[in-house]
Amino acid sequence: MPDPVARDAAESESLFSHPVVAPDASVAYGEHPDQVVDFYAPRGGQASVPLVVVLHGGAWRAAYDRQHVTPFAGFLARRGLAVANVEYRRGRGIPQQGGSGPVAGRWPETFDDVAAAMDALPGMVKDVLPQADARRTVVTGHSAGGHLALWAAARHVLPVGSPWRLAVPPALRGVVALAPIADFAQAVELEVCGGAVTQLLGGEKEFDVRSAHADPSALLPTGIATALVQGRSDITVPYAVADAFIDAAAKAGETVGLTLLEDVGHFPLIDPAADACAVVAEEIAQLAW
Repeated sequence: MPDPVARDAAESESLFSHPVVAPDASVAYGEHPDQVVDFYAPRGGQASVPLVVVLHGGAWRAAYDRQHVTPFAGFLARRGLAVANVEYRRGRGIPQQGGSGPVAGRWPETFDDVAAAMDALPGMVKDVLPQADARRTVVTGHSAGGHLALWAAARHVLPVGSPWRLAVPPALRGVVALAPIADFAQAVELEVCGGAVTQLLGGEKEFDVRSAHADPSALLPTGIATALVQGRSDITVPYAVADAFIDAAAKAGETVGLTLLEDVGHFPLIDPAADACAVVAEEIAQLAW
């Protein structure tokens, strides 16, 4: 049996070895440098294709930006999909409650940005990506981005008074969450990404109140078609996190699809060199088309 840590390191090295894939266009949705969306036109010349919105991971920390998912975005474009790769504000500085390293996320800016980008995308694609049919939009994300993808699909069930709440469900074909940080209680128990969830919410004092506005497991049912893709050998965001979300969805009366990949860790899901990435593309295509 392969050493889990060694396998994780090898899978990470493979993902980050790919050169950045330049977009066909970039458009700002706000004044901050991180408020930008990169667009990838579908290869193949189709006149009208689904739009895939990609939300990158990296524990909501500033060190990880959208560049590391550009090979994944290019991979989807080569399969005939229009792609929007969204950047958003992430955490900087040192956690206030001790510890070292960069803090995860910004409250409320991380959520402000995802909501603003999602709301702006239909208008953006008309101008810069006319091949994209915004009526056939699927949102996907990896790890922390998987959390944000689930959240983006659940804004209509946010607590009343939330600044991000939508009056009606978002116009999505569905959401495909890849190894998502989908259940905050389980993620905290497992210390996923070095306490990133607690940092995202601004600390332990804010956790309970803000979880109601941010935890996908608390925002159910959504009525939006939802699928999870998870590597069983993932040690970064263990399968137990996805399993807890699926249980929460079942209790809320909602069925969530799960594709559980044996002998696959965290990073192959967005690595074009890995077979798992082709599985992800097929899951997206099934919802998009």
